[in-house]
Amino acid sequence: MKPRPGHHRSDLREIARRVMLARGLLPAFEPAVMEQLSSIDGPAHEHDASIRDMASLSWASIDNDDSMDLDQLTVATVGAAGVVTACVAVADVDAVVRVGTPIDRHARHNTTSVYTGAEIFPMLPERLSTDLTSLNAGEDRLAVVVELHVASDGAVLGSDVYRARVRNHAKLAYDAVGAWLEGKGPIPPAMAAAPGVETQIRLQDRVAQVLRRRRHEQGALDLETIEPRPVFDGEAIAELRVDRPNRAKELIEDFMVAANGATARFLEHAGFPAIRRVVRSPERWLRLVALAAEYAFALPVEPDARALQEFLVTRRQADPLRFPDLSLVVVKLMGAGEYVVERPGRPSIGHFGLAVRDYTHSTAPNRRFPDLVTHRLLKAALAGRPSPYPPEELAALGAHCTAQEDAANRVERQVRKATAALLLEHRVGERFEGVVTGTSAKGTWVRVFEPPVEGRMVEGFHGLEVADKVRVRLVGTDVERGFIDFARVGP
Repeated sequence: MKPRPGHHRSDLREIARRVMLARGLLPAFEPAVMEQLSSIDGPAHEHDASIRDMASLSWASIDNDDSMDLDQLTVATVGAAGVVTACVAVADVDAVVRVGTPIDRHARHNTTSVYTGAEIFPMLPERLSTDLTSLNAGEDRLAVVVELHVASDGAVLGSDVYRARVRNHAKLAYDAVGAWLEGKGPIPPAMAAAPGVETQIRLQDRVAQVLRRRRHEQGALDLETIEPRPVFDGEAIAELRVDRPNRAKELIEDFMVAANGATARFLEHAGFPAIRRVVRSPERWLRLVALAAEYAFALPVEPDARALQEFLVTRRQADPLRFPDLSLVVVKLMGAGEYVVERPGRPSIGHFGLAVRDYTHSTAPNRRFPDLVTHRLLKAALAGRPSPYPPEELAALGAHCTAQEDAANRVERQVRKATAALLLEHRVGERFEGVVTGTSAKGTWVRVFEPPVEGRMVEGFHGLEVADKVRVRLVGTDVERGFIDFARVGP
């Protein structure tokens, strides 16, 4: 059999679909889903007196450059004593996707969109997630609005939740808005063309910064991990591009964290059991204590988010090059997030990494099923109806969503490895500068700086420790299995 000249993007698609199936995820929509989709003739329209008309406000979206499934819009106004009313409008997906329908059953099975460099496997059909249930520019859409009253010091003084009709006046992208906010780029054309949006984003940025400052004072962790994004030229991979943090991403993150907290509190006050997003206090805290001690930093023996954040700040300042690798170690030691059901009046587990007690997922219903479930709970509470999900069903859903999210993460990770191997398969024998990212009985791992990929050290790894700088030679790749092998050639 003649050997193949090399792998291409189509090979990654095959790998992605194969791993999806192996992990219990559906890579394609069944005929019943497509039949239901064909019967939907447009976006939802409801004429309920409780639905507020807020379409004239200067709403805007900020998302990835290539995102088409727009879940949220933001707007803000300044009131008395400098208190800002900040609103997050989230797409009312439930108005189109009803409980128990074929589309809902598919979403309930997968529970999340799966994003791989080769292909995106959306939780909802793209005609919905990128059109009929997306908050697209220039279109009136139904939304669930979370209203926050934010003081000048970042304290959330009060909040409300209600339904509204909104319109996206400017579809903006993280990188362009981030560069503009940081004084490194021009005003984005879509912003300049929409009256009032420039002032809006400046105000929202100011509010986000005080929200962020207050969260970090309370112990929210400031982590930074490297997740390279593949860039293709047709079927060939051209490069791996690292998305860096910027002010626009922080703006959206801070607004979403605040909105998710307000949503959790609203359901608590309404007496509704709800699915909460939690990160437990780290069981491996003593390993984190030992890790900090390696850098001459003393963490207390009991879990303390503020102290851990102080350690992270000092390490970012001392060694920004290796901070992403330290962040990854901390993330692994903290443990994964999970979905659990919490009932009103019961103690809350909270989210250790965000340093908040009340937290749910509610701001991405086009992409995550727990958010869609939360919206159904919110709408039932607003309408004075009982919960559409009994507590026992919510508990089962929480466990299922946690398991499927883990499966989706494994798919994405496997395809990332295969993509990196594809990028390097024609560079065997070349030498790279890198840093050791892990050492254990299972092996020693190194991240090379350019391109930003990680592989296993198969030669010359004895005596190496995490954070050691090394020079390595690429000795082999395996795209199908996502393997990249390096040999040490010098310090």
